[in-house]
Amino acid sequence: MPSYPGISSEAFRHPLDRQAEQALRSVPGFDLVARKFVEFLYERPQLVYLMGNSIQVGPRQYSTIYRLFRECIRDLDIHPEPTLFVNQNPQVNSYALGQEHPYVVINTGLLDLLGEAEIRTILAHELGHIKCGHTILIQMGIWLMSAVSMLSEVTLGLGNLVSSGLIYAFYEWRRKAELSSDRAALLVTDDLKLVMQTMMNVAGGSNRYGHECSLDEFIRQSERYQELDQDNLNQVYKFLLYNGANGSLLTHPFPVDRLRYLREWAISQEYQQIRQGNYRRATAEGAVDVAAQPPKSEEVETLRRQVEELQQEIDRFKSESNHP
Repeated sequence: MPSYPGISSEAFRHPLDRQAEQALRSVPGFDLVARKFVEFLYERPQLVYLMGNSIQVGPRQYSTIYRLFRECIRDLDIHPEPTLFVNQNPQVNSYALGQEHPYVVINTGLLDLLGEAEIRTILAHELGHIKCGHTILIQMGIWLMSAVSMLSEVTLGLGNLVSSGLIYAFYEWRRKAELSSDRAALLVTDDLKLVMQTMMNVAGGSNRYGHECSLDEFIRQSERYQELDQDNLNQVYKFLLYNGANGSLLTHPFPVDRLRYLREWAISQEYQQIRQGNYRRATAEGAVDVAAQPPKSEEVETLRRQVEELQQEIDRFKSESNHP
């Protein structure tokens, strides 16, 4: 399997991911708020929860999965080593979170459905999120949606800190971030067919009837889906489906869309150059090599007050809920 020593996430990051993140970070001080929320409100309790309620993977716990995980870490040159947990959950899902202590969680439903090579593909995809520095923004978005849901309002008099525009910007970026992580999976596996097969199985695979599924047919389904764009009304439907028409905003692009983007990149000169060792190197050590711009001091003070006000509002809401 190929390895990419010293590789920077910018070597394989999808341009749509980069553009969407720039739009998201255009909210003044957003990155600072994200880091503080993750540190004090989300990352630590979530890590404690996983330590207490899941299996931490290691040399003597899920040793095969740990070997695959370590190989992917090596191939993407991620350090320090993130933590891997297996969670008892039938949903076919996995995710990566954490900033100071990044970690990957993989559900038993996914382990029971996929083969070893496909599991390796999933692990490489999740580690791609860590390599690209996605996890801090993912957690910020989770916190924002939780706060909005808890208070049954979109704004709390805090301007753009919790606004509908910010929520939509977050989800638009979140979907585009998946395209970069798909590229990380392809780099690690160097097998387009395997990555596409994994996508198909996650989309609708079955242990019992999986032998009746055809990757070629799934590829043709993807092509037919793209042909729908010839009708402008279908483009509107797609936009609405991504942005809440079914009751919730989607965090991932449709698998048939991801298939198209990855197939295009697999035949690109950019991909071929990376495989040959001609890629951008990271300028700093660590799992996240995306530099953040230092905020201005007045922004820091303003945001500090806003964070305190928002937390007070949440505390008040909890108190009222507990004392009807």
